[in-house]
Amino acid sequence: MSAHPDGDAVEDLRQAWLELLETVTSCPQVDAVGHALLRSWAEPARCYHTLAHLRDVLDGVTQLAAHAADVTAVRLAAWYHDAVYNGRPDDEANSAVRAETELTSLGLAPALIAEVSRLVRLTASHQPGPGDRNGETLCDADLKILASPADRYAGYTAAVRAEYAHVPQDAFRVGRSTILRALLDAPAVYRTPHARQYWEAQARSNIRAELDELRAPDDR
Repeated sequence: MSAHPDGDAVEDLRQAWLELLETVTSCPQVDAVGHALLRSWAEPARCYHTLAHLRDVLDGVTQLAAHAADVTAVRLAAWYHDAVYNGRPDDEANSAVRAETELTSLGLAPALIAEVSRLVRLTASHQPGPGDRNGETLCDADLKILASPADRYAGYTAAVRAEYAHVPQDAFRVGRSTILRALLDAPAVYRTPHARQYWEAQARSNIRAELDELRAPDDR
């Protein structure tokens, strides 16, 4: 994907960004900041954490919006949660710092910026605390891909593996399996009522199938 996402392919996202920001600031630099964000999401090294993922998460937030305490903060966090992506453990922290810096430059309220930063950092663990409705909304939207139809889920897992092509297969198998088992061992993959009702069963089916695929040949 081009590092310069211009034209109709991203016009929907550009408009969504402008409409979101016009509710919280009148700064003339909004469009420039949004364009830079879109360029980041379109970096050619990305395979899964792309513009398509951004659209999916924003769509998930819309579906779960009634659960959020502050859906504007959740939407802003969705825009920034993978704004910095290098496949490293500090990606979320760096994305949060970027959100703080850019949203401050646009003149957003400090309390809103702090909540956006907190939510972005939360996507490193996907473990919102009890009663954290904003965190539950964002984390469920970010994990919405797990409930995709089986064929799309296969494309998702292939894209994730491509982003970690530098990791040897055995190490990837162990790390990925650990994450997936933790999801299955939790009381539920999702925390919002809508996601539990409509996404949970498919997500668990997909995760179990992926775990079977990840098992070492000698363990099958």
